Amino acid sequence: MASKISAMVISLCFFSSFVAISSQNDEYDPTIKTMEQFSGYQISDPHFHDSVSSLSVHTQNLQRQIDELSSFSDTPAPSVTRVLYSEKDVLARGYIKKLMGLSGLSVREDAVGNIFGRWVGSQPELAPVLTGSHIDAIPYSGKYDGVVGVLGAIESINVLKRSGFEPKRSLEVIMFTSEEPTRFGISCLGSRLLAGSEELKELLKKTVDSQNISFSDAAKFAGYTKNEDLSSVFLEKGSYSAFIELHIEQGPILEEEGISIGVVTAIAAPASIKVDFEGNGGHAGAVLMPKRNDAGLAAAELALAVEKHVLESGSIDTVGTVGILELHPGAINSIPSKSHLEIDTRDIDEKRRNIVIEKIHKSALSISKSRDVNLSEFKIVNQDPPALSEGSIIEATESACKELNLSYKKMISRAYHDSLFMARISPMGMIFIPCYKGYSHKPEEFAAPEDVANGVKVLALTLGKLSLS
Repeated sequence: MASKISAMVISLCFFSSFVAISSQNDEYDPTIKTMEQFSGYQISDPHFHDSVSSLSVHTQNLQRQIDELSSFSDTPAPSVTRVLYSEKDVLARGYIKKLMGLSGLSVREDAVGNIFGRWVGSQPELAPVLTGSHIDAIPYSGKYDGVVGVLGAIESINVLKRSGFEPKRSLEVIMFTSEEPTRFGISCLGSRLLAGSEELKELLKKTVDSQNISFSDAAKFAGYTKNEDLSSVFLEKGSYSAFIELHIEQGPILEEEGISIGVVTAIAAPASIKVDFEGNGGHAGAVLMPKRNDAGLAAAELALAVEKHVLESGSIDTVGTVGILELHPGAINSIPSKSHLEIDTRDIDEKRRNIVIEKIHKSALSISKSRDVNLSEFKIVNQDPPALSEGSIIEATESACKELNLSYKKMISRAYHDSLFMARISPMGMIFIPCYKGYSHKPEEFAAPEDVANGVKVLALTLGKLSLS
């Protein structure tokens, strides 16, 4: 009898924490059924409110916060420009810390400005669950990229608190420092350091921006580093039990197919390449065509070769982009003596992506020989492996979508995210919401308030499940 009563108490305690995030629609909740079978007592109550409907997102308030954060910008609305450690970035950071504080989170920052806000659970000794994204914005971009994952994460905590949920594992929100490479040419700077990149730690000691301002000086302007060893930022593997990031899709699939949520199964492996050609240049009229060593045409030919090699992979998941092509001296009546290209290539298959990189290198060598120009640099700036989402996080997210009666689709993220590096620390997952025409990194970037609210609900429910695991 004692063991039976003990079992009932365990079940009731679990149920009291979980009821606020469990589905109680028209069907009998299978979670309650399991607990009743375990305890031998009926604990379902027809008078319990619909717990899914209790997940109340303050949609208007969240949209107001998105709009307010967008005002911290170095370019006029509707564009947003918020560069790492700039004055506007510092103001935006203050705004995020204030919201975390108002939500009752315990706020801290590390040496490079990754900002953490923790809701302490009933068993704080357990590894916490982490969620968040970034708020820095490339020049003339939009106000949703990354921001939805930070403000939405804070709101998801508020949703759970309003529902009466009590976490077992602590829940923590993070705002990552510099996901965008705008200022120092390093993407996902904060999450790379969290993942323990010794290479990046050393590189930042000598890194400067386009104005020759060092990373250290820029960080000190924003109130960070303070002569701290950047290894203090590093996190041990297993520091978190799970990491999940809410984000706009940055592509058109969800909107075109009328699907509410994207459940990300993998993040494509990105690589960046810098290439420089050098020729003789000369007067556009005086140097005849057979005598030219045109660095500009070498660059153009390599750009077409990138497209060719990507298409040769045979996979729709292989992509390549020549995002930067610069010519020197840049005069209409002067043959280019120098050219500079920056190439981005990605794939969910690391081996296949690396084969494309090798083909691009061979083409660069061949072009330099055939056009009699010097290949002065072919540098692979980064060559990161892909990341797979954790099965248990995928399952928790799918379950949340079903309980909320939201359509969802499993999909791959071909864009870069901090989740790529957090996967080196803990199990990882991502939630996508639709965005208008797939637009991103431009002022027209937009996510409907309803879609944002759906994403926040799924995030809140998933966090609740992961906290109790």
